[in-house]
Amino acid sequence: MLYNSTFCLVPRGRRLGSFRFLEALQAACVPVMLSNGWELPFSEIIDWNTAAVIGDERLLLQIPSTVRSIHQDKILSLRQQTQLLWEAYFNSVEKIVLTTLEIIQDRVLEHNSRSSLMWNSLPGGLFTLPRYSTHLGDFPFFYATLGIKPYPKFTAIIHVVTPLVSQSQPVMKLLVAVAKSQYCAQVILLWNCDKPLPAKHRWPATSVPFIVIEGESKVISSRFLPYDTIPTDAVLSLDEDTVLSTTEVDFAFTVWQSFPDRIVGYPARSHFWDSSKERWGYTSKWTNDYSMVLTGAAIYHKYTLLFFIFHQRGFGPPCLLSPPLFSMSHSSHRYYHYLYTTYLPASLRTMVDQMSNCEDILMNFLVSSVTKLPPIKVTQKKQYKETMMGQSSRASRWADPDHFAQRQTCMNKFANWFGTMPLVHSQMRLDPVLFKDQVSILRKKYREIERL
Repeated sequence: MLYNSTFCLVPRGRRLGSFRFLEALQAACVPVMLSNGWELPFSEIIDWNTAAVIGDERLLLQIPSTVRSIHQDKILSLRQQTQLLWEAYFNSVEKIVLTTLEIIQDRVLEHNSRSSLMWNSLPGGLFTLPRYSTHLGDFPFFYATLGIKPYPKFTAIIHVVTPLVSQSQPVMKLLVAVAKSQYCAQVILLWNCDKPLPAKHRWPATSVPFIVIEGESKVISSRFLPYDTIPTDAVLSLDEDTVLSTTEVDFAFTVWQSFPDRIVGYPARSHFWDSSKERWGYTSKWTNDYSMVLTGAAIYHKYTLLFFIFHQRGFGPPCLLSPPLFSMSHSSHRYYHYLYTTYLPASLRTMVDQMSNCEDILMNFLVSSVTKLPPIKVTQKKQYKETMMGQSSRASRWADPDHFAQRQTCMNKFANWFGTMPLVHSQMRLDPVLFKDQVSILRKKYREIERL
């Protein structure tokens, strides 16, 4: 009855509150409070007027006309807010305790406390930690609210695990194509190969700064570390065997600028519930439906990137092939550093590193759990294929027979830890204007996408 109702009466209980209140929130039923003098939970930081109707128990006969006078748009807003507050603060004992402790901290450190907007809008106060910043403009979630636009450049990070033996390898072509982008600020090549780093003259010349970071720790998650050499808001994550043109990179970045809090990219995957096995499944079939965009060719906000910060040692100093374009005075990576290390258990991080797999799935889980939104898929060139490298290559994850089985296991382990399936399905694909239209190719801004 609660789930099929729009308004739920919450009369006075025997004690200070009533269990009906949280039940109504969970069911997205707008609570109608009929308990004069009752202090609503966390009312110090939650604006309950945006999620509940506060009635007067002495004027019960006026309640029906009051709720009938509420406009449908307002009702929708109230119900949406009940879900935000339930998911952010009340759906587990752990969240209730954490919210209590964070409120106490804001009381003690009042000069460094969160704003009301942080507490009452997505992703909620437990994600916008004042230890990092209390400035709304430092969080991509509030860009639209504040009318802020992200920095109009990106940093490309190319993950390399195979030795450089030929100038015709895909990574060389990818490096040149990305560096030619009008939006590229710099390229970082993460050298996670066991072989020695090639000499400087073996790399192609680029018009943008090109930095090679050589790590002693060869774990796959090192691609998500918060390198101080990332000066831009946007990060373009790439596998070494990715095949992308400069035009495709440009278009993906222009799309990301409209969705800075989401993952935007090309290779898409989906999840489904396998009723015969009673578990979550993972599929790579090309369909209109998807729920993940793989980080082998994706753009996301560096704060999203920094979900994946690990307390790891062993990374040597970066080897600069050319001087960096910017310097970072603000240590922005610390925000998600704290969030990642307190939000995800070490067991999941260790599993990802030991298998050298599923780091992209975990990224999608995290982003969707915060934004409650799907990633964004952009169009691909006509003859797009995910290249397969040699069977002996460490990058040949797709050729590994255990690869797919491992990803099935990851899906269920991640969902089990999150307590739910945070991934959201979508059928939206963004294409350039006039893409595949029967007009002159010269009229199309991103005409190279259709030619390939």
